[in-house]
Parts: sequence; C-alpha cells; structure tokens
Amino acid sequence: MSNPRRRSRTTSDALADRFVARRHQLSLTQTELADLAGVSRSSVQAIEAGKRTIQLDVVSAIAEALGCDLVPITRAGKAVSA
Repeated sequence: MSNPRRRSRTTSDALADRFVARRHQLSLTQTELADLAGVSRSSVQAIEAGKRTIQLDVVSAIAEALGCDLVPITRAGKAVSA
C-alpha cells in the first residue's frame, strides 16, 4: 500500500475528521478505501472534505470498509438506542 497524502481542510467536520484519521491509521489512500468500500474515489474525497450532501449508503459503505459503526446521536450528544 502507498502512503496516504495528508491535506488540510478549511472547515472542521467531525465525521470527516474521524474518517480521515481512521484511513490514515489503516495506511489507506483514498483510492484504496474507495475500492474496499465499492464507491468512487470522489465520494471518499467529498466526505473527507466535509461536503454536506452525501448519500447515506455511501457513508455506510465507507464506514464498513473502515471497520466503523454509524451511531445516531442527539444534538445533546447522547447515543440513540434502537
């Protein structure tokens, strides 16, 4: 695997920050992550850039490829139980 490039964003987005950190932890490039998730590299790039209009199924596929769970939380920061 090649080393991932690190690029800074002008805005902060918690999901984007966590996905980038996990991808770097796994030493994956955006292209490698996209291949694992079955999505386009531009989808990975959009999420990592903090784009607000991303399809939930794409986010879910990327989270799965990163070995992460998506957990809904309230605005107060409490996890929502099923």
